[in-house]
Amino acid sequence: MPSDISFAAPLNRRAFGGILLAGGMALALPRASHAQSADAARQLVTNAVGEVNRIIASGQPESAMLAAFERVFANYADVPTIARSTLGVAARQASQAQLSAYTQAYQGYVSRKYGRRFREFAGGQIEVTSVQPLKSYFEVVSTAYLRNKNPADVRWHVSQKGGQAKFFNIIIEGVNMLASERTEVQAILDQNRGNIDALTQALSRA
Repeated sequence: MPSDISFAAPLNRRAFGGILLAGGMALALPRASHAQSADAARQLVTNAVGEVNRIIASGQPESAMLAAFERVFANYADVPTIARSTLGVAARQASQAQLSAYTQAYQGYVSRKYGRRFREFAGGQIEVTSVQPLKSYFEVVSTAYLRNKNPADVRWHVSQKGGQAKFFNIIIEGVNMLASERTEVQAILDQNRGNIDALTQALSRA
């Protein structure tokens, strides 16, 4: 069959160079994207840690500090994902209104709980040290330097669902926030016989 294209024709320098460039770009793009994702994860935690450090050093009353911690949590965490994960299978049975109310209550609850934990770092400082890929997300490693105490290991798990970096878990000295919160929320839900509205009210009071 006649053809206008000869696949046996020798490549000229320009064509060969174009193929090499295209191949190089194909190989480089995933690496560049991966590096950018790692940089975004690190920057997210660096920014969050910077705000946490300022809150710790502010000397504000506890109520003001906890409100500030909630703003950090709302800005940098994937709150809907975390809240839905802790609610477990009950999330599939909840109405949109129930899920929204629960998410808001959970945001305040976990901000107060971990805000008090971060208050223990008063007089110290948290520093980001490294970032590494784990499965489909990144783990950003930081160290909390505490006054008159040994440094504490704080790890942040960051994903980029929807194209925006957000953390969805914190591990402080080996204690996994997502796992422990899921256990605690499920226990409260069981105490309230699976009533999501009662769970929401309990978290709002905690």
